[in-house]
Amino acid sequence: MSLRVDNLKVWYRTLRGEVRALDGVSFSVADGELVGLAGESGCGKSTLGKSLIRLDGRMRHVDGQVELDGKELPIWDSERMQGFRFKEVSLIPQYAMSAMNPTRKVGRLVTELLESRGERPAAVHDELLRRLELVGLEAEVLDRYPIELSGGMKQRMVMVISTLLNPSLLVADEVTSALDVSTQKAVAETLVELRDRNVVKSTILITHDLSLVYQIADAIIVMYAGRLAERAPTDALVETPRHPYTRMLLAALPEVGVRFADRRLEGIGGSPPSLLDPPTGCRFRDRCPLAVARCAEQPPFVEVAPDHFVACWKAS
Repeated sequence: MSLRVDNLKVWYRTLRGEVRALDGVSFSVADGELVGLAGESGCGKSTLGKSLIRLDGRMRHVDGQVELDGKELPIWDSERMQGFRFKEVSLIPQYAMSAMNPTRKVGRLVTELLESRGERPAAVHDELLRRLELVGLEAEVLDRYPIELSGGMKQRMVMVISTLLNPSLLVADEVTSALDVSTQKAVAETLVELRDRNVVKSTILITHDLSLVYQIADAIIVMYAGRLAERAPTDALVETPRHPYTRMLLAALPEVGVRFADRRLEGIGGSPPSLLDPPTGCRFRDRCPLAVARCAEQPPFVEVAPDHFVACWKAS
């Protein structure tokens, strides 16, 4: 087992109170597995990704454990996490195209990262060139400033930098946003190739795009309002979704060859609850067409089919 997350609770400190961005999240990711993490904006996807590498000082670790390859990650302590970042667990951040320092040439950025992790740049140089070739970049990009690269080139360069030290776990946060369709495909294929070539053991891909994760992910996790709604192998989740929220998300996607006049797309009515003071019980119940009185109690996240987990009283 590559990653195990148990009852993780991470809240944000704000002037209005604490935002319960993650509130009791448990799941696992196996060696070699690429897992898609999907849900609406504000549901906690990016918070989950950042909490695994501890990059945001506003976070307060309230409860829970994270184990990677049998070792506990000290995600409650930013300083202690320094020894794990980019070596054991790495992150391709949201808005990665803006992640590189514009005043440094790309090669200098790579050198500074390696030196900060106690690595000799000369010892990694040949592997760096191989990684550039893997993602379709020429060695000359190392002599350019980030502003001289296209959006797709920046995205792929950040992928190289984030995986240069062969982390066990890679968290890719919205890596295809703001890219054209052909570049999205190239970036998605690169994620799969990094996994297939054992550059990284396992990958979590955070995205709004269920159609993207359907094409490349082994399993999909759906989040809602700081909690997990459903986790299942990709085909099972798409073909037989058990949670009403998952069904409604999938129903909102257009289908190839289906005309608008034949099947009108519909959104999900209402809005997610505030995580400053979330409601008790199932947090989707105010928007759920199947809600009953029992939904005022929080349903457990249980296995309803092989490797298929759902938090819904009506999942069966």
